[in-house]
Amino acid sequence: MPKRSATDGKRKALRSLGALHHHPERVTDELFQEDGFFDPHDLVQVKYEMLRRVWVDRKPIRRAARDFGFSRPSVYQARAAFERAGLPGLLPGKRGPRGAHKMDDAVLAFVCEELLADPALRAAGLSKRIRARFGLAVHPRTIERALRRHEKKTP
Repeated sequence: MPKRSATDGKRKALRSLGALHHHPERVTDELFQEDGFFDPHDLVQVKYEMLRRVWVDRKPIRRAARDFGFSRPSVYQARAAFERAGLPGLLPGKRGPRGAHKMDDAVLAFVCEELLADPALRAAGLSKRIRARFGLAVHPRTIERALRRHEKKTP
């Protein structure tokens, strides 16, 4: 019987949550080859079933990783995430930087000092001064956002 694919609506919802499996064709486990409940496009379902196969059905990790389209380290990462946070832990985390990595405390303190000395100074001028002092290329918009965050934190 041919495999039923995820509906466009479900795929759109999975994509918006970051839970759309980008390589459903790599999932070769027999449950996902049948028509019905198991959907290789649903990343959380695929990871959960992979973990269940290993820790309940005692499937070897190498084979489970292959059958579900993951690397062996991914199996261990999924297990740790599941143990830490349950099913929500299987959702992929946000990619990219987790904050202002150029505007650290030293750069922000420098910006604040410069603004105290010259309150009329704009972000573009601060950007040039940051480059001269720290050798960092910081976009003026990044400086503006950092200052807004700093103002919210400062009473």
